[in-house]
Amino acid sequence: MRREGQLPPAVWLLLAARVVNRLGAFSLPFLTVLITTDYGVSVATAGLVPAAFGLATIPSRLIGGRRADRLGRRRTIVFGLTGCAIAQLGIAAANSLVEVGVCAVLLGLVYELYEPPSQAVIADAAGPAERVRAYSLLNAALAVGGMGAGLIATGLGRWDLRWLFVADAVSCLACALIVRVVLPADRTHCPDRGDERCAGIRPWRDRVLLLMLVFGTLYALVYLQIMISLPLSLERRGMRPSDAGLLFTVSAATIVAAQPALRLKRLAALTAPAALALGYVLLAGGLAGYAVAPTLPTSMAATVVWSLGDLLVLGRAYALAANLAPPGGTGRYLAAYGTSWGFAGVAAPILGTQLLEHAGATALWAGMALLCLVLAAGQFLITRSLAARGTAANQSTAALEPSSP
Repeated sequence: MRREGQLPPAVWLLLAARVVNRLGAFSLPFLTVLITTDYGVSVATAGLVPAAFGLATIPSRLIGGRRADRLGRRRTIVFGLTGCAIAQLGIAAANSLVEVGVCAVLLGLVYELYEPPSQAVIADAAGPAERVRAYSLLNAALAVGGMGAGLIATGLGRWDLRWLFVADAVSCLACALIVRVVLPADRTHCPDRGDERCAGIRPWRDRVLLLMLVFGTLYALVYLQIMISLPLSLERRGMRPSDAGLLFTVSAATIVAAQPALRLKRLAALTAPAALALGYVLLAGGLAGYAVAPTLPTSMAATVVWSLGDLLVLGRAYALAANLAPPGGTGRYLAAYGTSWGFAGVAAPILGTQLLEHAGATALWAGMALLCLVLAAGQFLITRSLAARGTAANQSTAALEPSSP
């Protein structure tokens, strides 16, 4: 019998599988480099390929959420990971730019299929009170895997960039095998298209979820700026771009080390909007530190601060999205919320490079810090929307109750 506060085995097994998958997931940042190196095209032309990949990930996530609810979590995860492996091997074996582009688009179409069912497995296995911790542990697991991925990429990338895609394909297949073996058999939540419960699941009409999607897109825009623009901004400050790898390692270590803090009574007692607001304030503090940090040690201190904010935001946001979903709709709700990363993925590279080019690193990070403060202040809208949703639900319940004679 599972003790209160203890996560079920399915969650831990899924986390282990995702670590394996993450160990090889370091190929995409080198896709543009591979294209310019092997095919001699300009950076601007090469950038169109990852942009096409990014656009393809938006329908991929939505399809993944729908398939997860109709076909089952495990089946969708295995299908998505296997598709990723095939597309990655296609990129590695491509002999022309056209072949790389086609494989990159195919990769985008399957790349996000496994995210909604993975997150739905956590929502299914963990109770509402445990979801924040479970999603935070997923973030930590991916961070740990990312640390190992950086080391693998360093070795393989010096040999041949194409082997990065082979390694990613192998990790996808290994993760698919683990998921197929260890996760419980699928239980379809909407097997019949005519099922009234399933027909009533419309995440795009849920006002609270749509408000979360707006905030989530802005948060993803900030997060992706860190991933994309940090190496460039370090170079402008007279540091080595490769020092960004050290800062990412510090971030991962902070997220892992701070996991016990999520179980502190005062922090656990915060409402989701209050915890999100606190997380955004910490993010703002860390990014403001980047705006003024002249040395690597001060940048490391700023990294610790924003990583603590990231710890609070990701776990709470996905838990809240899962809790909003009606029975049988967890996959689709999480998929709809997760499209924020696709929208931000298209805008982030353009915004970051333009700000760096025309305004400088200080303005970039100050602007991102200000945006985080706006997100923190905007959480009162989530609070108000949740309150209105609760009042409406209570009124609907009362209307269904028989009148007293």
